[in-house]
Amino acid sequence: MSAAQSGAKPYYFVPQPSHWPITGSAALLFLGLGAAFWVNGMDAGPWLVGLGFCILLVMLFGWFGTVIGESEGRLYSRRVDRSFRWGMSWFIFSEVMFFAAFFGALFYVRNLSVPDLGSLNSKLLWPDYTAGWPTVGPYLKETFTPMGAMGIPLLNTIILLTSGFTLTVAHHGLTSGHRGQLKIWLLLTILLGATFLGFQAYEYTHAYSELNLKLSSGVYGSTFFMLTGFHGAHVTIGAIMLTVMLGRTVKGHFTPDHHFAFEAAAWYWHFVDVVWLLLFVLVYWLV
Repeated sequence: MSAAQSGAKPYYFVPQPSHWPITGSAALLFLGLGAAFWVNGMDAGPWLVGLGFCILLVMLFGWFGTVIGESEGRLYSRRVDRSFRWGMSWFIFSEVMFFAAFFGALFYVRNLSVPDLGSLNSKLLWPDYTAGWPTVGPYLKETFTPMGAMGIPLLNTIILLTSGFTLTVAHHGLTSGHRGQLKIWLLLTILLGATFLGFQAYEYTHAYSELNLKLSSGVYGSTFFMLTGFHGAHVTIGAIMLTVMLGRTVKGHFTPDHHFAFEAAAWYWHFVDVVWLLLFVLVYWLV
């Protein structure tokens, strides 16, 4: 008699064939095609991008809903749980490499390219250029004020580090069976994340309107907004993940020994915290 016939849990859960992967592929097709149309000035571009995002949202809700149902149905064994942990670990590693590329670009420009542009050889081409950071480069003449570390950046650092602490307290409440503690501190973490994003939006408005610091402000402007902008996008994704975890908590999901989805969201949030610390030091502090 097989394990399934005897009623025992299978050694490794194998899901049924699903239509969600092809749905996600269709979403990416419309997104890529729409983006290509959009940058080439074709009217259908924005509509195709919007359609792609709609299909992507349907896929995310449907596919994750299926996985949540399987998890709550206790169809996953410890080996499946280990597979999820490895998958999330590799995903976060890919995100580390993503930000490493931008930090590497910042290091290259700051420590190699700019000094080289100020060397004696380059003085023949750009005699008026003075090497120093921050800079717009030898071509642009537009002036701007760099973003300092004090004020909103320091406040956002405190907010994000505090959110890491509140999330840890929420996790402790989950593992110890205190559901009230879990809900309160998880909600507080989400509110801190939303506050961080609000301050960052104000910072961008201040940079554009009062500091004349824009994405087009040479190499400093491009590296500043690319690094902080992508980090803000990751904070947004992390806040959405934690909001889903709060919704599942309210519905009674998760137990002290069965809550990997919460752990995965917590891993991601702590990763976002670490990236911000690097950003604060390398982008804001060492101007």
